[in-house]
Amino acid sequence: MLIRVLRAHLGPYRGQIAALVVLQLAATFVMLYLPTLNADLIDHGVVEGDTGYIVSIGGIMLALTFGQVVCACGAAFFSARTAMAFGRDVRASVFNRVQSFSAREIGHFGAPSLITRATNDVQQVQMLALLSGTMMISAPFMCIGGIVLAINQDAKLSLLLVAVVPILGIVISLIIRRMHPLGRAMQERLDTVNRVLREQLHGLRVIRAFVRDTHERDRFAVANAELTDTSVRYGRLMALMFPLVFAAVNISSIAVIWFGAHRIDSGGMQIGALTAFLSYLMQILMSVMMATFMFAMIPRAAVCAERICEVLDTETTLLAPENPVTELDRHGELELRGVGFRYPGAEASVLRDISLAARPGQVTAIIGSTGVGKSTLMSLIPRLSDVTEGTVLVDGVDVRDIDPALLAKTVALVPQKPYLFSGTVASNLRYGDPDATDDELWRALETAQAKGFVEAMPDGLATSISQGGTNVSGGQRQRLAIARALVRRPEVYLFDDSFSALDYATDAALRAALARETAAATVVIVAQRVATIRDADQIIVLDAGQIVGVGTHHELMADNETYREIVLSQLTEQEAAA
Repeated sequence: MLIRVLRAHLGPYRGQIAALVVLQLAATFVMLYLPTLNADLIDHGVVEGDTGYIVSIGGIMLALTFGQVVCACGAAFFSARTAMAFGRDVRASVFNRVQSFSAREIGHFGAPSLITRATNDVQQVQMLALLSGTMMISAPFMCIGGIVLAINQDAKLSLLLVAVVPILGIVISLIIRRMHPLGRAMQERLDTVNRVLREQLHGLRVIRAFVRDTHERDRFAVANAELTDTSVRYGRLMALMFPLVFAAVNISSIAVIWFGAHRIDSGGMQIGALTAFLSYLMQILMSVMMATFMFAMIPRAAVCAERICEVLDTETTLLAPENPVTELDRHGELELRGVGFRYPGAEASVLRDISLAARPGQVTAIIGSTGVGKSTLMSLIPRLSDVTEGTVLVDGVDVRDIDPALLAKTVALVPQKPYLFSGTVASNLRYGDPDATDDELWRALETAQAKGFVEAMPDGLATSISQGGTNVSGGQRQRLAIARALVRRPEVYLFDDSFSALDYATDAALRAALARETAAATVVIVAQRVATIRDADQIIVLDAGQIVGVGTHHELMADNETYREIVLSQLTEQEAAA
Protein backbone atom coordinates (compact mmCIF):
# COMPACT_ATOMS: atom_id res chain seq x y z
CA MET A 1 0.00 0.00 0.00
CA LEU A 2 2.85 2.38 0.83
CA ILE A 3 4.47 1.89 -2.58
CA ARG A 4 1.08 2.34 -4.23
CA VAL A 5 0.41 5.66 -2.48
CA LEU A 6 3.90 6.95 -3.26
CA ARG A 7 3.74 5.88 -6.90
CA ALA A 8 0.28 7.29 -7.48
CA HIS A 9 0.91 10.71 -5.98
CA LEU A 10 4.59 11.24 -6.84
CA GLY A 11 4.00 10.57 -10.55
CA PRO A 12 3.34 14.24 -11.47
CA TYR A 13 6.69 15.25 -9.98
CA ARG A 14 9.00 13.02 -12.01
CA GLY A 15 11.06 16.01 -13.19
CA GLN A 16 11.73 17.24 -9.67
CA ILE A 17 12.49 13.71 -8.49
CA ALA A 18 14.97 13.23 -11.35
CA ALA A 19 16.74 16.49 -10.43
CA LEU A 20 16.76 15.38 -6.79
CA VAL A 21 18.31 12.01 -7.63
CA VAL A 22 21.01 13.55 -9.83
CA LEU A 23 21.98 16.14 -7.21
CA GLN A 24 21.94 13.62 -4.38
CA LEU A 25 24.07 11.14 -6.31
CA ALA A 26 26.53 13.87 -7.25
CA ALA A 27 26.88 14.86 -3.59
CA THR A 28 27.30 11.20 -2.58
CA PHE A 29 29.97 10.51 -5.20
CA VAL A 30 31.93 13.57 -4.07
CA MET A 31 31.68 12.41 -0.47
CA LEU A 32 33.02 9.00 -1.48
CA TYR A 33 35.89 10.48 -3.52
CA LEU A 34 37.16 12.86 -0.83
CA PRO A 35 38.75 10.16 1.44
CA THR A 36 40.72 8.81 -1.54
CA LEU A 37 42.05 12.31 -2.25
CA ASN A 38 42.82 12.74 1.45
CA ALA A 39 44.79 9.46 1.46
CA ASP A 40 46.71 10.59 -1.62
CA LEU A 41 47.45 13.93 0.00
CA ILE A 42 48.82 12.25 3.14
CA ASP A 43 50.90 9.59 1.36
CA HIS A 44 52.33 11.80 -1.39
CA GLY A 45 52.16 15.25 0.14
CA VAL A 46 52.45 15.14 3.92
CA VAL A 47 54.75 12.11 4.20
CA GLU A 48 57.05 13.30 1.41
CA GLY A 49 56.84 16.98 2.44
CA ASP A 50 55.63 18.17 -0.97
CA THR A 51 53.90 21.48 -0.16
CA GLY A 52 52.89 22.15 -3.75
CA TYR A 53 51.17 18.79 -3.99
CA ILE A 54 49.36 19.47 -0.68
CA VAL A 55 48.11 22.86 -1.96
CA SER A 56 47.06 21.38 -5.33
CA ILE A 57 45.13 18.42 -3.87
CA GLY A 58 43.76 20.62 -1.07
CA GLY A 59 42.37 23.07 -3.64
CA ILE A 60 40.67 20.25 -5.50
CA MET A 61 39.17 18.97 -2.23
CA LEU A 62 37.86 22.46 -1.36
CA ALA A 63 36.27 22.84 -4.81
CA LEU A 64 34.67 19.41 -4.56
CA THR A 65 33.40 20.18 -1.05
CA PHE A 66 31.82 23.41 -2.27
CA GLY A 67 30.16 21.50 -5.11
CA GLN A 68 28.95 18.89 -2.65
CA VAL A 69 27.35 21.59 -0.48
CA VAL A 70 25.60 23.11 -3.52
CA CYS A 71 24.30 19.70 -4.65
CA ALA A 72 23.15 18.78 -1.12
CA CYS A 73 21.28 22.09 -0.75
CA GLY A 74 19.66 21.62 -4.16
CA ALA A 75 18.65 18.06 -3.30
CA ALA A 76 17.16 19.23 0.02
CA PHE A 77 15.19 21.94 -1.81
CA PHE A 78 13.68 19.54 -4.35
CA SER A 79 13.05 16.91 -1.66
CA ALA A 80 11.13 19.34 0.56
CA ARG A 81 9.20 20.81 -2.38
CA THR A 82 8.21 17.38 -3.70
CA ALA A 83 7.27 15.97 -0.28
CA MET A 84 5.09 18.97 0.61
CA ALA A 85 3.32 18.80 -2.76
CA PHE A 86 2.87 15.05 -2.26
CA GLY A 87 1.27 15.62 1.16
CA ARG A 88 -1.02 18.29 -0.28
CA ASP A 89 -2.18 15.97 -3.07
CA VAL A 90 -2.83 13.01 -0.74
CA ARG A 91 -4.82 15.20 1.66
CA ALA A 92 -6.83 16.53 -1.28
CA SER A 93 -7.52 12.99 -2.52
CA VAL A 94 -8.71 11.87 0.92
CA PHE A 95 -10.84 15.01 1.33
CA ASN A 96 -12.43 14.67 -2.11
CA ARG A 97 -13.21 11.00 -1.48
CA VAL A 98 -14.79 11.76 1.90
CA GLN A 99 -16.85 14.54 0.30
CA SER A 100 -18.42 11.93 -1.98
CA PHE A 101 -19.34 9.61 0.90
CA SER A 102 -22.89 9.11 2.03
CA ALA A 103 -23.86 8.89 5.69
CA ARG A 104 -23.29 5.13 5.45
CA GLU A 105 -19.57 5.46 4.64
CA ILE A 106 -19.06 8.28 7.13
CA GLY A 107 -20.62 6.12 9.83
CA HIS A 108 -18.46 3.13 8.84
CA PHE A 109 -15.18 5.00 9.40
CA GLY A 110 -16.33 7.54 11.98
CA ALA A 111 -15.52 11.25 11.85
CA PRO A 112 -12.56 11.07 14.32
CA SER A 113 -10.85 8.34 12.28
CA LEU A 114 -11.37 10.24 9.01
CA ILE A 115 -9.83 13.35 10.56
CA THR A 116 -6.82 11.35 11.75
CA ARG A 117 -6.39 9.71 8.36
CA ALA A 118 -6.52 13.06 6.53
CA THR A 119 -4.02 14.73 8.88
CA ASN A 120 -1.71 12.56 10.99
CA ASP A 121 -1.65 9.57 8.64
CA VAL A 122 -0.85 11.75 5.64
CA GLN A 123 1.82 13.55 7.68
CA GLN A 124 3.57 10.26 8.50
CA VAL A 125 3.73 9.20 4.84
CA GLN A 126 4.76 12.72 3.83
CA MET A 127 7.64 12.65 6.31
CA LEU A 128 8.82 9.35 4.86
CA ALA A 129 8.68 10.86 1.36
CA LEU A 130 10.69 13.87 2.56
CA LEU A 131 13.47 11.80 4.08
CA SER A 132 13.43 9.31 1.21
CA GLY A 133 14.50 12.13 -1.08
CA THR A 134 17.76 12.48 0.80
CA MET A 135 18.60 9.51 3.01
CA MET A 136 17.07 6.65 1.06
CA ILE A 137 18.73 7.69 -2.21
CA SER A 138 22.19 8.32 -0.79
CA ALA A 139 22.35 5.46 1.76
CA PRO A 140 22.62 2.46 -0.65
CA PHE A 141 25.07 4.21 -2.95
CA MET A 142 27.18 5.35 -0.02
CA CYS A 143 27.18 1.85 1.46
CA ILE A 144 28.04 0.04 -1.79
CA GLY A 145 30.51 2.70 -2.90
CA GLY A 146 32.14 2.75 0.52
CA ILE A 147 32.59 -1.03 0.48
CA VAL A 148 34.11 -1.02 -3.03
CA LEU A 149 36.52 1.82 -2.23
CA ALA A 150 37.42 0.33 1.16
CA ILE A 151 38.32 -2.96 -0.57
CA ASN A 152 40.36 -0.92 -3.05
CA GLN A 153 42.33 0.56 -0.15
CA ASP A 154 42.99 -2.77 1.59
CA ALA A 155 41.23 -6.01 0.73
CA LYS A 156 42.33 -7.95 3.83
CA LEU A 157 41.16 -5.27 6.26
CA SER A 158 37.81 -5.22 4.45
CA LEU A 159 37.04 -8.68 5.85
CA LEU A 160 35.90 -6.86 9.00
CA LEU A 161 32.97 -5.46 7.02
CA VAL A 162 31.83 -8.98 6.11
CA ALA A 163 31.32 -9.70 9.81
CA VAL A 164 29.82 -6.39 10.96
CA VAL A 165 27.34 -5.31 8.25
CA PRO A 166 25.29 -8.57 7.88
CA ILE A 167 24.93 -9.01 11.66
CA LEU A 168 23.76 -5.42 11.99
CA GLY A 169 21.26 -5.89 9.14
CA ILE A 170 19.76 -9.03 10.71
CA VAL A 171 19.30 -7.38 14.11
CA ILE A 172 17.65 -4.30 12.58
CA SER A 173 15.30 -6.48 10.49
CA LEU A 174 14.10 -8.29 13.62
CA ILE A 175 13.38 -4.98 15.33
CA ILE A 176 11.48 -3.67 12.29
CA ARG A 177 9.22 -6.74 12.30
CA ARG A 178 8.16 -6.01 15.86
CA MET A 179 7.55 -2.32 15.11
CA HIS A 180 4.96 -2.86 12.37
CA PRO A 181 2.03 -4.07 14.54
CA LEU A 182 2.85 -1.40 17.12
CA GLY A 183 2.59 1.25 14.39
CA ARG A 184 -0.95 0.14 13.53
CA ALA A 185 -1.93 0.00 17.19
CA MET A 186 -0.57 3.50 17.74
CA GLN A 187 -2.72 4.98 14.93
CA GLU A 188 -5.80 3.18 16.27
CA ARG A 189 -5.10 4.53 19.78
CA LEU A 190 -4.80 7.99 18.24
CA ASP A 191 -8.25 7.52 16.66
CA THR A 192 -9.62 6.65 20.10
CA VAL A 193 -8.13 9.74 21.76
CA ASN A 194 -9.52 11.86 18.92
CA ARG A 195 -12.98 10.32 19.31
CA VAL A 196 -13.11 10.72 23.10
CA LEU A 197 -11.91 14.31 22.93
CA ARG A 198 -14.40 15.14 20.19
CA GLU A 199 -17.28 13.65 22.18
CA GLN A 200 -16.30 15.59 25.28
CA LEU A 201 -16.03 18.88 23.43
CA HIS A 202 -19.41 18.44 21.73
CA GLY A 203 -21.08 17.12 24.88
CA LEU A 204 -19.57 19.58 27.34
CA ARG A 205 -22.95 20.92 28.48
CA VAL A 206 -24.34 17.44 29.06
CA ILE A 207 -21.22 16.43 31.01
CA ARG A 208 -21.52 19.41 33.31
CA ALA A 209 -25.30 19.12 33.62
CA PHE A 210 -24.93 15.56 34.91
CA VAL A 211 -21.72 16.29 36.84
CA ARG A 212 -19.80 13.60 34.95
CA ASP A 213 -16.51 15.50 34.81
CA THR A 214 -14.64 12.87 36.81
CA HIS A 215 -16.00 10.02 34.68
CA GLU A 216 -14.98 11.77 31.45
CA ARG A 217 -11.54 12.59 32.84
CA ASP A 218 -11.11 8.90 33.60
CA ARG A 219 -12.24 7.95 30.07
CA PHE A 220 -9.72 10.31 28.54
CA ALA A 221 -7.01 9.16 30.94
CA VAL A 222 -7.53 5.52 29.87
CA ALA A 223 -7.40 6.38 26.17
CA ASN A 224 -4.39 8.64 26.71
CA ALA A 225 -2.57 6.00 28.76
CA GLU A 226 -3.12 3.34 26.08
CA LEU A 227 -1.71 5.67 23.40
CA THR A 228 1.24 6.56 25.64
CA ASP A 229 2.00 2.93 26.44
CA THR A 230 1.94 1.91 22.76
CA SER A 231 4.05 4.93 21.79
CA VAL A 232 6.62 4.15 24.49
CA ARG A 233 6.92 0.54 23.31
CA TYR A 234 7.33 1.73 19.72
CA GLY A 235 9.86 4.36 20.83
CA ARG A 236 11.90 1.84 22.79
CA LEU A 237 12.35 -0.35 19.74
CA MET A 238 13.28 2.69 17.64
CA ALA A 239 15.75 3.88 20.28
CA LEU A 240 17.31 0.41 20.47
CA MET A 241 18.50 0.68 16.87
CA PHE A 242 20.84 3.61 17.36
CA PRO A 243 22.92 2.19 20.23
CA LEU A 244 23.40 -0.96 18.14
CA VAL A 245 24.64 1.08 15.19
CA PHE A 246 26.92 3.23 17.36
CA ALA A 247 28.29 0.13 19.07
CA ALA A 248 29.04 -1.39 15.67
CA VAL A 249 30.74 1.86 14.56
CA ASN A 250 32.95 2.07 17.62
CA ILE A 251 33.88 -1.63 17.73
CA SER A 252 34.65 -1.60 14.00
CA SER A 253 36.77 1.56 14.34
CA ILE A 254 38.81 0.01 17.16
CA ALA A 255 39.29 -3.19 15.16
CA VAL A 256 40.34 -1.28 12.03
CA ILE A 257 42.87 0.83 13.94
CA TRP A 258 44.23 -2.26 15.75
CA PHE A 259 44.68 -4.41 12.67
CA GLY A 260 45.58 -1.46 10.47
CA ALA A 261 48.42 -0.45 12.78
CA HIS A 262 49.87 -3.95 12.53
CA ARG A 263 49.65 -3.82 8.72
CA ILE A 264 51.35 -0.43 8.62
CA ASP A 265 54.06 -1.74 10.95
CA SER A 266 54.61 -4.70 8.64
CA GLY A 267 54.68 -2.46 5.57
CA GLY A 268 51.53 -3.89 4.03
CA MET A 269 49.57 -0.64 4.29
CA GLN A 270 50.23 3.10 4.20
CA ILE A 271 49.03 5.68 6.73
CA GLY A 272 46.88 7.48 4.13
CA ALA A 273 45.19 4.23 3.17
CA LEU A 274 44.31 3.56 6.83
CA THR A 275 42.88 7.07 7.15
CA ALA A 276 40.81 6.58 4.00
CA PHE A 277 39.68 3.14 5.17
CA LEU A 278 38.48 4.61 8.46
CA SER A 279 36.58 7.31 6.55
CA TYR A 280 34.94 4.71 4.31
CA LEU A 281 34.08 2.61 7.36
CA MET A 282 32.38 5.64 8.90
CA GLN A 283 30.52 6.29 5.65
CA ILE A 284 29.40 2.66 5.38
CA LEU A 285 28.13 2.56 8.93
CA MET A 286 26.64 6.05 8.57
CA SER A 287 24.68 4.80 5.55
CA VAL A 288 23.51 1.85 7.64
CA MET A 289 22.48 4.31 10.34
CA MET A 290 20.51 6.41 7.82
CA ALA A 291 18.86 3.26 6.51
CA THR A 292 18.06 2.30 10.09
CA PHE A 293 16.35 5.63 10.65
CA MET A 294 14.34 5.16 7.48
CA PHE A 295 13.43 1.58 8.37
CA ALA A 296 12.26 2.81 11.77
CA MET A 297 9.77 5.12 10.03
CA ILE A 298 8.58 2.65 7.40
CA PRO A 299 6.36 0.44 9.67
CA ARG A 300 4.26 3.36 10.88
CA ALA A 301 4.17 4.99 7.44
CA ALA A 302 3.10 1.65 5.90
CA VAL A 303 0.22 1.36 8.38
CA CYS A 304 -0.80 4.96 7.65
CA ALA A 305 -0.70 4.26 3.91
CA GLU A 306 -2.99 1.25 4.42
CA ARG A 307 -5.45 3.42 6.34
CA ILE A 308 -5.34 6.08 3.62
CA CYS A 309 -5.96 3.46 0.92
CA GLU A 310 -8.94 2.13 2.88
CA VAL A 311 -10.56 5.55 2.44
CA LEU A 312 -9.51 5.99 -1.18
CA ASP A 313 -10.70 2.47 -2.11
CA THR A 314 -14.12 2.88 -0.50
CA GLU A 315 -16.74 3.57 -3.15
CA THR A 316 -19.68 5.70 -2.19
CA THR A 317 -23.12 4.17 -2.40
CA LEU A 318 -24.32 7.42 -3.99
CA LEU A 319 -22.90 6.83 -7.45
CA ALA A 320 -23.09 9.67 -9.96
CA PRO A 321 -25.18 8.85 -13.03
CA GLU A 322 -23.23 7.85 -16.14
CA ASN A 323 -25.41 10.04 -18.38
CA PRO A 324 -26.84 12.67 -16.01
CA VAL A 325 -29.87 14.74 -16.82
CA THR A 326 -28.63 18.33 -16.92
CA GLU A 327 -31.95 20.11 -17.56
CA LEU A 328 -35.34 19.91 -15.87
CA ASP A 329 -38.64 21.63 -16.51
CA ARG A 330 -38.01 23.31 -13.14
CA HIS A 331 -41.64 23.19 -12.10
CA GLY A 332 -40.84 21.46 -8.83
CA GLU A 333 -43.17 18.49 -9.08
CA LEU A 334 -42.20 15.85 -6.54
CA GLU A 335 -43.38 12.25 -6.53
CA LEU A 336 -42.46 9.12 -4.57
CA ARG A 337 -43.51 5.75 -6.00
CA GLY A 338 -43.36 2.67 -3.80
CA VAL A 339 -40.34 3.99 -1.91
CA GLY A 340 -38.67 1.77 0.66
CA PHE A 341 -35.45 2.17 2.60
CA ARG A 342 -33.43 -0.20 4.74
CA TYR A 343 -30.17 0.58 6.53
CA PRO A 344 -27.28 -1.80 5.72
CA GLY A 345 -27.43 -4.85 7.97
CA ALA A 346 -30.86 -3.96 9.39
CA GLU A 347 -33.45 -6.71 9.71
CA ALA A 348 -36.41 -4.54 8.76
CA SER A 349 -36.98 -1.58 6.46
CA VAL A 350 -37.34 1.90 7.95
CA LEU A 351 -39.74 2.90 5.18
CA ARG A 352 -42.08 0.66 3.18
CA ASP A 353 -44.20 1.35 0.10
CA ILE A 354 -44.26 5.15 0.42
CA SER A 355 -46.17 6.77 -2.44
CA LEU A 356 -47.05 10.44 -2.46
CA ALA A 357 -47.10 13.48 -4.74
CA ALA A 358 -46.36 17.11 -3.91
CA ARG A 359 -47.24 19.81 -6.41
CA PRO A 360 -46.04 23.39 -6.93
CA GLY A 361 -48.05 25.94 -5.01
CA GLN A 362 -49.02 23.35 -2.39
CA VAL A 363 -47.79 22.69 1.12
CA THR A 364 -47.40 19.00 1.96
CA ALA A 365 -46.91 18.14 5.62
CA ILE A 366 -45.57 14.91 7.09
CA ILE A 367 -46.33 14.02 10.69
CA GLY A 368 -45.89 10.96 12.87
CA SER A 369 -44.49 9.83 16.17
CA THR A 370 -40.76 9.76 16.88
CA GLY A 371 -38.78 7.15 14.94
CA VAL A 372 -41.28 6.43 12.16
CA GLY A 373 -38.85 7.52 9.41
CA LYS A 374 -39.82 11.15 8.69
CA SER A 375 -36.24 12.48 8.53
CA THR A 376 -35.11 9.41 6.61
CA LEU A 377 -37.82 10.07 4.04
CA MET A 378 -36.72 13.69 3.67
CA SER A 379 -33.09 12.66 3.13
CA LEU A 380 -34.09 10.49 0.15
CA ILE A 381 -35.43 13.44 -1.87
CA PRO A 382 -32.16 15.44 -2.18
CA ARG A 383 -30.38 12.06 -2.46
CA LEU A 384 -28.42 12.15 0.77
CA SER A 385 -29.21 8.44 0.72
CA ASP A 386 -30.53 6.25 -2.08
CA VAL A 387 -33.79 4.36 -1.86
CA THR A 388 -33.54 0.58 -1.61
CA GLU A 389 -36.95 0.18 -3.24
CA GLY A 390 -39.08 2.32 -5.51
CA THR A 391 -38.31 5.68 -7.10
CA VAL A 392 -38.08 9.35 -6.11
CA LEU A 393 -38.99 11.66 -9.00
CA VAL A 394 -38.41 15.40 -9.40
CA ASP A 395 -40.17 16.85 -12.44
CA GLY A 396 -40.73 13.29 -13.63
CA VAL A 397 -37.02 12.32 -13.51
CA ASP A 398 -35.51 9.82 -11.08
CA VAL A 399 -33.20 11.73 -8.72
CA ARG A 400 -30.55 9.05 -9.32
CA ASP A 401 -30.40 10.19 -12.97
CA ILE A 402 -30.20 13.93 -12.27
CA ASP A 403 -26.88 15.75 -12.25
CA PRO A 404 -26.04 16.31 -8.52
CA ALA A 405 -25.41 20.03 -9.05
CA LEU A 406 -28.77 20.45 -10.77
CA LEU A 407 -30.55 18.48 -8.03
CA ALA A 408 -28.92 20.71 -5.40
CA LYS A 409 -30.24 23.81 -7.18
CA THR A 410 -33.73 22.35 -7.51
CA VAL A 411 -34.18 20.93 -3.98
CA ALA A 412 -33.22 22.75 -0.77
CA LEU A 413 -33.27 20.91 2.56
CA VAL A 414 -33.32 22.60 5.94
CA PRO A 415 -32.24 19.73 8.23
CA GLN A 416 -33.57 18.88 11.64
CA LYS A 417 -30.29 19.95 13.22
CA PRO A 418 -29.18 23.05 11.27
CA TYR A 419 -25.43 23.57 11.02
CA LEU A 420 -23.65 26.88 10.50
CA PHE A 421 -20.05 27.14 9.37
CA SER A 422 -17.36 29.33 10.86
CA GLY A 423 -17.35 32.65 9.03
CA THR A 424 -19.93 35.42 8.94
CA VAL A 425 -23.70 35.62 8.64
CA ALA A 426 -23.29 36.58 4.99
CA SER A 427 -20.89 33.75 4.16
CA ASN A 428 -23.29 31.22 5.69
CA LEU A 429 -26.27 32.60 3.76
CA ARG A 430 -24.28 32.59 0.51
CA TYR A 431 -23.93 28.81 0.80
CA GLY A 432 -27.35 28.94 -0.84
CA ASP A 433 -26.13 31.21 -3.66
CA PRO A 434 -22.53 32.47 -3.80
CA ASP A 435 -23.61 35.35 -6.08
CA ALA A 436 -26.46 36.61 -3.91
CA THR A 437 -26.47 40.36 -3.25
CA ASP A 438 -26.82 41.91 0.19
CA ASP A 439 -30.37 42.96 -0.67
CA GLU A 440 -31.27 39.34 -1.46
CA LEU A 441 -29.73 38.24 1.85
CA TRP A 442 -31.75 40.80 3.80
CA ARG A 443 -34.92 39.72 1.98
CA ALA A 444 -34.31 36.08 2.93
CA LEU A 445 -33.60 37.10 6.52
CA GLU A 446 -36.81 39.11 6.66
CA THR A 447 -38.86 36.14 5.41
CA ALA A 448 -37.14 33.84 7.92
CA GLN A 449 -37.92 36.29 10.75
CA ALA A 450 -34.17 36.73 11.29
CA LYS A 451 -33.72 40.31 10.09
CA GLY A 452 -34.33 41.82 13.52
CA PHE A 453 -31.66 39.96 15.45
CA VAL A 454 -29.12 40.19 12.59
CA GLU A 455 -29.60 43.98 12.46
CA ALA A 456 -29.05 44.07 16.21
CA MET A 457 -25.70 42.26 15.85
CA PRO A 458 -22.58 44.47 16.04
CA ASP A 459 -21.60 44.06 12.38
CA GLY A 460 -24.86 42.97 10.78
CA LEU A 461 -24.19 40.59 7.88
CA ALA A 462 -20.45 40.73 8.66
CA THR A 463 -20.96 39.42 12.21
CA SER A 464 -18.78 36.40 12.94
CA ILE A 465 -20.39 32.99 13.32
CA SER A 466 -18.46 30.32 15.22
CA GLN A 467 -18.15 26.72 14.07
CA GLY A 468 -21.53 25.02 14.29
CA GLY A 469 -23.21 28.35 15.07
CA THR A 470 -22.59 27.95 18.79
CA ASN A 471 -22.55 31.73 19.36
CA VAL A 472 -26.23 32.06 18.40
CA SER A 473 -29.29 30.47 19.98
CA GLY A 474 -31.06 27.37 18.64
CA GLY A 475 -33.96 29.42 17.28
CA GLN A 476 -31.62 31.90 15.59
CA ARG A 477 -29.66 29.03 14.11
CA GLN A 478 -32.86 27.54 12.65
CA ARG A 479 -33.94 30.85 11.14
CA LEU A 480 -30.52 31.44 9.58
CA ALA A 481 -30.66 27.94 8.08
CA ILE A 482 -34.11 28.70 6.65
CA ALA A 483 -32.81 31.99 5.22
CA ARG A 484 -29.90 30.10 3.63
CA ALA A 485 -32.39 27.85 1.80
CA LEU A 486 -34.47 30.86 0.71
CA VAL A 487 -31.41 32.53 -0.80
CA ARG A 488 -31.06 29.57 -3.19
CA ARG A 489 -34.67 30.04 -4.41
CA PRO A 490 -35.18 26.36 -5.42
CA GLU A 491 -38.32 24.77 -6.81
CA VAL A 492 -38.70 22.34 -3.89
CA TYR A 493 -38.34 23.31 -0.21
CA LEU A 494 -37.91 20.60 2.42
CA PHE A 495 -38.28 21.68 6.05
CA ASP A 496 -37.34 18.80 8.35
CA ASP A 497 -38.77 19.86 11.72
CA SER A 498 -37.14 23.24 11.13
CA PHE A 499 -39.49 25.24 13.36
CA SER A 500 -39.14 23.23 16.57
CA ALA A 501 -36.99 25.84 18.37
CA LEU A 502 -39.33 28.75 17.56
CA ASP A 503 -42.02 30.15 19.82
CA TYR A 504 -45.60 30.05 18.56
CA ALA A 505 -45.69 33.72 17.52
CA THR A 506 -42.44 33.51 15.52
CA ASP A 507 -43.55 30.18 14.03
CA ALA A 508 -46.83 31.68 12.83
CA ALA A 509 -45.15 34.82 11.42
CA LEU A 510 -42.50 32.74 9.65
CA ARG A 511 -45.06 30.40 8.06
CA ALA A 512 -47.11 33.36 6.85
CA ALA A 513 -44.02 34.97 5.28
CA LEU A 514 -42.96 31.64 3.76
CA ALA A 515 -46.39 31.20 2.18
CA ARG A 516 -45.89 34.45 0.27
CA GLU A 517 -42.27 33.75 -0.66
CA THR A 518 -42.77 30.14 -1.75
CA ALA A 519 -46.21 30.50 -3.34
CA ALA A 520 -45.05 29.00 -6.65
CA ALA A 521 -42.78 26.34 -5.15
CA THR A 522 -43.35 22.87 -3.76
CA VAL A 523 -43.09 22.88 0.04
CA VAL A 524 -42.76 19.79 2.20
CA ILE A 525 -42.77 20.24 5.97
CA VAL A 526 -41.98 17.67 8.64
CA ALA A 527 -43.17 18.79 12.06
CA GLN A 528 -44.07 17.48 15.48
CA ARG A 529 -46.13 20.55 16.31
CA VAL A 530 -49.68 20.25 14.95
CA ALA A 531 -50.14 24.04 14.79
CA THR A 532 -47.31 24.19 12.26
CA ILE A 533 -48.93 21.87 9.73
CA ARG A 534 -52.69 22.01 10.30
CA ASP A 535 -53.22 24.46 7.41
CA ALA A 536 -51.26 22.37 4.90
CA ASP A 537 -52.91 21.43 1.61
CA GLN A 538 -52.28 17.76 2.37
CA ILE A 539 -51.00 15.99 5.45
CA ILE A 540 -49.21 12.66 5.26
CA VAL A 541 -49.47 10.54 8.41
CA LEU A 542 -46.63 8.05 8.96
CA ASP A 543 -46.71 5.15 11.36
CA ALA A 544 -44.12 2.34 11.57
CA GLY A 545 -42.55 3.43 8.28
CA GLN A 546 -45.81 3.36 6.30
CA ILE A 547 -48.37 5.92 5.22
CA VAL A 548 -51.54 5.41 7.24
CA GLY A 549 -53.37 8.55 6.24
CA VAL A 550 -53.50 11.33 3.63
CA GLY A 551 -55.79 14.35 3.69
CA THR A 552 -56.42 17.75 5.19
CA HIS A 553 -56.52 18.42 8.92
CA HIS A 554 -60.30 18.15 9.18
CA GLU A 555 -60.49 15.06 6.98
CA LEU A 556 -57.88 13.23 9.04
CA MET A 557 -59.46 14.29 12.31
CA ALA A 558 -62.65 12.68 11.12
CA ASP A 559 -61.36 9.32 9.92
CA ASN A 560 -57.73 8.73 10.97
CA GLU A 561 -57.18 7.51 14.51
CA THR A 562 -53.37 7.87 14.43
CA TYR A 563 -53.56 11.53 13.42
CA ARG A 564 -56.35 12.18 15.90
CA GLU A 565 -54.23 10.79 18.75
CA ILE A 566 -51.30 13.03 17.80
CA VAL A 567 -53.52 16.13 17.60
CA LEU A 568 -55.34 15.48 20.88
CA SER A 569 -52.02 14.97 22.66
CA GLN A 570 -51.31 18.66 21.90
CA LEU A 571 -54.71 20.36 21.55
CA THR A 572 -58.13 20.11 23.13
CA GLU A 573 -61.07 18.81 21.12
CA GLN A 574 -62.37 22.36 20.67
CA GLU A 575 -58.97 23.72 19.53
CA ALA A 576 -58.55 20.82 17.09
CA ALA A 577 -61.99 21.44 15.56
CA ALA A 578 -61.45 25.21 15.19
